Amino acid sequence: MVVYPEFRGRGASGIDTAARLEEAQGLALAIGLVVSDAIAIPIREARAGTLFGEGQIRNIDLACIQGEAELVIVDGALTAIQQRNLEDKLKRKVIDRTGLILEIFGERAATAEGRLQVELAHLDYQAGRLVRSWTHLERQRGGFGFLGGPGETQIEADRRMIRDRMARLRRELDQVRRTRGLHRSRREKAPWPVIALVGYTNAGKSTLFNRLTGAGVMAEDLLFATLDPTMRRIRLPGVDKAILSDTVGFISDLPTQLVAAFRATLEEVTAADVIVHVRDVANSDTQAQKRQVLDVLAELGLLGEEGGAPTIPIVEAWNKWDLLDAERAADLRQQIAAHPDELVVPLSALTGEGCGALLETVGKLLTQGARLHSFVLPASDGQRIAWLHAHGDVVEDGEAGNDERGPLRRLQVRLEPRELGRFARL
Repeated sequence: MVVYPEFRGRGASGIDTAARLEEAQGLALAIGLVVSDAIAIPIREARAGTLFGEGQIRNIDLACIQGEAELVIVDGALTAIQQRNLEDKLKRKVIDRTGLILEIFGERAATAEGRLQVELAHLDYQAGRLVRSWTHLERQRGGFGFLGGPGETQIEADRRMIRDRMARLRRELDQVRRTRGLHRSRREKAPWPVIALVGYTNAGKSTLFNRLTGAGVMAEDLLFATLDPTMRRIRLPGVDKAILSDTVGFISDLPTQLVAAFRATLEEVTAADVIVHVRDVANSDTQAQKRQVLDVLAELGLLGEEGGAPTIPIVEAWNKWDLLDAERAADLRQQIAAHPDELVVPLSALTGEGCGALLETVGKLLTQGARLHSFVLPASDGQRIAWLHAHGDVVEDGEAGNDERGPLRRLQVRLEPRELGRFARL
């Protein structure tokens, strides 16, 4: 049973009630739960002990009986006391939105780094909820010797163990962060531009990633289908080699524990040369989802002062165009035409429509600093001539007479400064 506490007078992250219930059901389905029903409970003022009023709790209990529900998911934040009291009154297991997302992340984390991040977030979440695990808080571990003191209570011992484990995980994640930093600095030395895909969960990032790179990243109609960042080589117009990065999806009310734990992963976005913001334009709440993504990017310091101009160029990929009816598609095309200064590309990652235009747009962004250079090379120097064709935009390639080295060729090539530096070292 999914229950959404709808606080009157303040919307939840700009997403309407129906969409929020649908999203909560999607989260439950993501870990194989069968949702018997999803209901919204209007709340004027939260109760400190139970969040809901007595009459509302009876209604939830009745809905659970009718739907034969064994688990209640509250699509909001619950304190440890509220969770325990609701379980006592409903006689069922109760988890909140944070607990549900942590369960999904725990099931999906595939790499050692992902598992470290999820475990740290789990421990941070559980540290304040140990009171629910122990009903015998008078139980103590004795001190040393015959006349030793009472020792520490069991809950204190558990908290100490959690603190120690969290400290160890943070040290390991710091090592991961340093390793990622080394990888980034190595990529900067071999100057291949990085393009990061970001977006709301289930917007189609992994499907687009697979379409552009031919990779086999898990891509399903599920929330948080992908957790661990994946990188693949990609070719763009005017750019022989670039790196495309697929990142974890964002979501409204993402638990603060997860934002902190996954910071090492999200830092990959800050090192990108171009950000591609994948949006699900077939979703009625696409604008609210966009705001959630921009909020996370702002947290990472990528939107300048007070949400100003982005520090890294952002291209919006309006995905799932194939799901739009003709009228909606026409409206969106008018929006794109009305703002020609914005970088927007309509596409369908599923069918491939518009993907070429996206690559062209990103390629132009990456090569906009390129300048035209003239080179005269021996026709026999096939290696350097081939390099210029592979790494630059060759405008002209023709004969240039002869000298002691034999026939010469003149090439007019548009190159970026870093590519020019690499050519000089050949």
